[in-house]
Amino acid sequence: MSANDDRDPLFRYDDPVFADERLLEITHLPGPDRIVGRDEQMQRVADALNPAIFGSEPNHLFIFGKTGTGKSLISRSVTKRVISEARRDDVTVKYAFIDCGEQNTEASVIKTIAQIVNEPDESGVSVPDRGLGTGDYYKRLWQAVDHCTDVTIVILDEIDMLEDDEVLRKLSRAGENRRISDSSIGIIGISNKIDFPDHLSERVKSSLSRDELVFSPYDANQLVEILEKRRDAFHDGVLSDDVIPLTAALAAQEHGDARKAIDILRNAGRIAKKQNDTRVTAEHVRDAKEKTEADRFNELIEGSPQQAKAILYALTLLTENSSEKEFPTKIIYNQYKEIARQLDFDVLSERRVQEILQEQNFLNVIQSEREGRGRGRGAHAKHRLLENPSIVKKVLLRDARLAPLEDTDGSDDTDREESAGSGPHP
Repeated sequence: MSANDDRDPLFRYDDPVFADERLLEITHLPGPDRIVGRDEQMQRVADALNPAIFGSEPNHLFIFGKTGTGKSLISRSVTKRVISEARRDDVTVKYAFIDCGEQNTEASVIKTIAQIVNEPDESGVSVPDRGLGTGDYYKRLWQAVDHCTDVTIVILDEIDMLEDDEVLRKLSRAGENRRISDSSIGIIGISNKIDFPDHLSERVKSSLSRDELVFSPYDANQLVEILEKRRDAFHDGVLSDDVIPLTAALAAQEHGDARKAIDILRNAGRIAKKQNDTRVTAEHVRDAKEKTEADRFNELIEGSPQQAKAILYALTLLTENSSEKEFPTKIIYNQYKEIARQLDFDVLSERRVQEILQEQNFLNVIQSEREGRGRGRGAHAKHRLLENPSIVKKVLLRDARLAPLEDTDGSDDTDREESAGSGPHP
């Protein structure tokens, strides 16, 4: 009698494709031997954090680079190595990784850091999820940091998404202002906007002394090496010879996005498994690229108001039907009005449409740039999609409220989730 004879037959207990799919998860932190092409950047981060090993205040650091260039990976990897080395000298280093895309208010950032570093038996305080004002959360954070750590490293991913940069000033000056006396705090800010520091308030600029580091995109050869380091996520012989080179080439076409390359490889394996194929081939990779792009864009617009989706649809139609790639707000607005009427949406003002386009620019859904009209004539904004219009349309049409547009523009997409758009009238 085999070990699986008494298992529930509804489920599958063998995996013909993956040996360890966790190696392809975005949250997976690979060991140093699996990190490729980032020796110089790793050393720069290590130099900034080195004082923490001896219980001293690390240097603050801002890291810039496009998505998938290893910014978060290197920051987390080096920080964990600092924690390990500090422990040898009985120095307690803790770190808090904050995704500012999800936690972008001063109170939520401070609360989360406090909850991560706090040990109530040592600090004598608790950090509840709700019920305290921002000032009270700061007080508990200072107590937690002073009593539970020698050094706290705060990694702020997508730091440009913060609603208020005052948190940077208070964290960076906690020791100087005697909020903490027995510990210190180091900040690593991560952004894909290299001009982010230009938008900081003057108070923060004057108080936050920091180093800066730029991560360049990976090239195709580096992407191949990165994927080869993850080959053991699959069983031996599952990947055909052209899978990794093709995956790397597709990811390198844009800006050398390692995260996207890994996503494509994982999705290729999942597609093969779903089709009961025992080999992952180039065809699976091409299908996986489209799925990966659609999934990513869906994450970006998830939760967006349906009016915002209608505006994006207008920009998508213009992009599909023109040789131009950028369009002024006025042109988009005229197209949007027609779409809104088709969907029986209330038609927003042109000014409100401009505001929504700027919000989508901030969220990296589109790219907007202001362009001068000439002396004395002011400037106007032009907007362009950052994703393939066919992918954008496919994702937008998953919203049941936008589905009628499918019949009016000739699209044949059927990949629609009827539940995605159920909600009140805009």
